[in-house]
Amino acid sequence: MPTLLAVPSQPSPSADCTDARDLCEQIYQWTGWDWLASGSYYLLIKPLRIVLIILIAVLIRFLIHRLISRVARSAATPGPGIAALRPLRNRLPAAPPNNGVSERRRARAEALGSILRSIASAVVFGVAFMLVLDELGVNLAPILAGAGILGLAIGFGAQNLVRDFLSGLFMLFEDQYGVGDLVAIGEVEGTVEAVGLRITTVRDATGTVWYIRNGEIQKLANKSQGWALVMVDIPIGFTKIDDAVEVLQRAAIDWAESEEWKPDVIEAPEVVGVEEVTTDGAVVRTTVKTPAEAQWRAARELRRRLTEALAEAGIAEKITEAGVHVQPATDGSGPTDPPPAAPAPAAPAGPPINPNAVQLGISTAIQRHLDPPAGP
Repeated sequence: MPTLLAVPSQPSPSADCTDARDLCEQIYQWTGWDWLASGSYYLLIKPLRIVLIILIAVLIRFLIHRLISRVARSAATPGPGIAALRPLRNRLPAAPPNNGVSERRRARAEALGSILRSIASAVVFGVAFMLVLDELGVNLAPILAGAGILGLAIGFGAQNLVRDFLSGLFMLFEDQYGVGDLVAIGEVEGTVEAVGLRITTVRDATGTVWYIRNGEIQKLANKSQGWALVMVDIPIGFTKIDDAVEVLQRAAIDWAESEEWKPDVIEAPEVVGVEEVTTDGAVVRTTVKTPAEAQWRAARELRRRLTEALAEAGIAEKITEAGVHVQPATDGSGPTDPPPAAPAPAAPAGPPINPNAVQLGISTAIQRHLDPPAGP
């Protein structure tokens, strides 16, 4: 009987306190308010979870951005750096080492870092937004299904745009070309003026600006990376080849060892010999390996030096004197000059001449001239 009349020492919260019961009872003990205790889950737990999700997202974004910035700085500093971020030509086994820092390398690293940071921010905050909606009681299944259908539709409708974006990203990632490079893309050859994730802008030699979609680039030739082999062909006529080669080799070596042009020469020039023979004589080729950006000015100067060397050696004068005169073929029984033709007799008046008969007669005469009958 005393047990039935006993009064509980602690007040009990209201019956609608179903979520976070321990916290609900604790708040009711502290305040004695039923509404605050019963709504503590939505007034305290939910906001705290949302704030915690946002704080964790900001922290993850900060750590990812810091990692990306460190990787970008490593890619822009001297040394080999991270292999995956080195330009494609430097990752090839036969590529020459290049550890110097250039403005282009630094700009490329900054561009890649900016793109990666933007992608990381979008992914992290997108996941956080979905988690916040889930905490607010929003059903995510229809949203995810709609997003999947929308992504599929965009994938089919804008697949060219996606392909252009991915191609531009990989071109920038591999450093296939950059602003200022001389490239050949299909029928377009010119200087790159701008590189975007979707469009590459090229200006050709006539000043025409070409806008090329990155996804449409199948083959690309870059004439501004690494080194280039300059080939200069000089005609020497029918002069003595050994003398001309000696003059050209001496002039090329003098040019390569000069203080002005020595920085633009990677390997010593070499006169490889006769490249072709024409009716005007032999053509001798001289080659030299130079940096890619110096190939045009080096070729012009080397061509000038070789021409002047031939003129100073007197070979240029012999080139103009030499010539080839083609004479008609003879059977060896008479002089080379054909005898003067006798005047043709006047054609008698008669019926009209059949053109087909005339053509047949001319063909027969030519055949007899080319295949004369055998003598006794």
